[in-house]
Amino acid sequence: MSLLPLYERVESVLAAGIADGSLPPETQLPAEERLIEQFKVSRTTVRKAIQNLIERGLVEVRRGKGTFVTQPKITQELTELTGFVEDMQTLGRHATARLLDKRIVAADEAVAHHLALAPGTLVVRLRRVRLADGVAVSFDETYLPRDIGEKVAGNDLEAEPVFSLLENRYDTPLVEAEYKLEAAAADPDAARALQVPTGSPIFLIERTSYTAENRPVDYERLHYRGGLIRFVTRLARRPRTSMQTGGP
Repeated sequence: MSLLPLYERVESVLAAGIADGSLPPETQLPAEERLIEQFKVSRTTVRKAIQNLIERGLVEVRRGKGTFVTQPKITQELTELTGFVEDMQTLGRHATARLLDKRIVAADEAVAHHLALAPGTLVVRLRRVRLADGVAVSFDETYLPRDIGEKVAGNDLEAEPVFSLLENRYDTPLVEAEYKLEAAAADPDAARALQVPTGSPIFLIERTSYTAENRPVDYERLHYRGGLIRFVTRLARRPRTSMQTGGP
């Protein structure tokens, strides 16, 4: 006879189903009443088990719809400058894109600053949804100087990554990038693109990529669904000074 509390037994059975694939991602869990009947436990026990699964990131509640098995999180390393397709290929995931919009716009102050242009300068803006194995992961806004941007925009942006086009077709090698990541709430545009409620937690990444001679050529605002990705990096310890070691 199991000595586990009842809620842990329910949690364990459901977690095992998620792990072995019998409850695949996007599967809706049975309603509370069915779980109560299936496990012969109280409503409080079922709710405690579900809450634990939520805290473990295995399921999520979608208001007005029910409780669903989540997609496994994508782990992205912040160790080098790579594009979305390269990241997904490394993880064995199938990357696709859906182009929402491409147009010439006047650069606002933020865009102008990152591309080293005067505010109001015309630039090319691309808006895409990036998907991994068919699931929307990121809503990307890409800004390019008009001269190179119009060339890039003339390609099939649902099939060809911008980084590859810049480097392989337009002889614009990407050398390094400035990267800023912060927690944010999905605005209406990002929420609509990612099919999540407005205000949902996301990671907002601002990335400015530079070519030779420190020239910025690509500024991006990347809106990643917070529940689908984690970022990892490896940090080196700064060498200690003589004052830190107690020397003269």
